[in-house]
Amino acid sequence: MGLTADRLKAGLDRIAAASPPVAAALDRAGYPPERIRMRGVETLMRAIVGQQVSVKAADSIWTRLESATGGFRDLGAVLAVPVETLRAAGLSGQKAGYVHALAHACVHDGLDFMALPDDDEAAIARLVAIKGIGRWSAEIYLLFADGRGDVFPAGDLAVQIELGRILGLDARPTEKRTRDLAAPFSPDRGALAVFLWHHYMTVSAAKGMTEGPL
Repeated sequence: MGLTADRLKAGLDRIAAASPPVAAALDRAGYPPERIRMRGVETLMRAIVGQQVSVKAADSIWTRLESATGGFRDLGAVLAVPVETLRAAGLSGQKAGYVHALAHACVHDGLDFMALPDDDEAAIARLVAIKGIGRWSAEIYLLFADGRGDVFPAGDLAVQIELGRILGLDARPTEKRTRDLAAPFSPDRGALAVFLWHHYMTVSAAKGMTEGPL
């Protein structure tokens, strides 16, 4: 499971004690709610479906996809679903291929979500070896479903924007710079990421801020 409210609070308290800018941001926005997802193939399938579409569209496609595949209970059956059927559910041809690739990894390549490597980078490498799973998707899964407390999706645009704002930077940091800026907050970078999304939605969005200034 993902990071519980208690783990988020403990991690953010440690970060705030070492970083006055984060402490000030925590005072403004408060602690974030839990963002917990189920461990297993369905969560990563949802990440594929949600790539580059709105939440509303992703939910609609997911409902049709569950009907077309039988709800992902039998991944062998998912492999047998024609690409045309997956496309009729709302997936692009590319995403339909990704769904098949993930099902194939589970059925034929021994992918076991309950036995991913303990080392975060090794777990990320295992997931990104699957066609259609990039580093961001792998990190999001490990953070929200596996509860990996030090996983930090530095490639996420909102994470970059908000970390730059909180630290008072003049420009949105690159992915590498974002990762470097967060490095001192290890082993609590997962809590930091969850807080950055929370701050983005509750403070910056409320003020009408966008990514423009950065």
